[in-house]
Amino acid sequence: MSKQENVAKNRYSDEDLAEFKVVIDKKLEEAKQQLEELKVQLTELNNSGDENRAGTFDDGASNWQREHLNKLAARQQRFVRDLEHALIRINNKTYGVCTITGKLISKERLALVPHATKTVEGKQQEKGDKPRKVIRRS
Repeated sequence: MSKQENVAKNRYSDEDLAEFKVVIDKKLEEAKQQLEELKVQLTELNNSGDENRAGTFDDGASNWQREHLNKLAARQQRFVRDLEHALIRINNKTYGVCTITGKLISKERLALVPHATKTVEGKQQEKGDKPRKVIRRS
């Protein structure tokens, strides 16, 4: 087996990486747009004048909504960061390689979780879990 063939089995081809990049670029654009929308909602909520109604029944609801939007925004920021890191891995040609096992992450998994860095097997090893049997019910 030539060195070129060996490399091909340990990483995705440049063509595959280009396809993944298109998908991630689209998801990244959508995620950034959603993050901006959340920031606008937070700004509007913070500027709505709730401080003039302190102590009212609506005060608790506003606080809950503010906390909820903050959590959503933080989660979205992490998603954007993870997608940006995935683009870096594509440029480094390490995208799709499990950081635990060194095996390729399946295309199906990457389609569902484009920022994945571990195979399911790798995640189980990381947690110390034993592989689980899949029980199918008809």
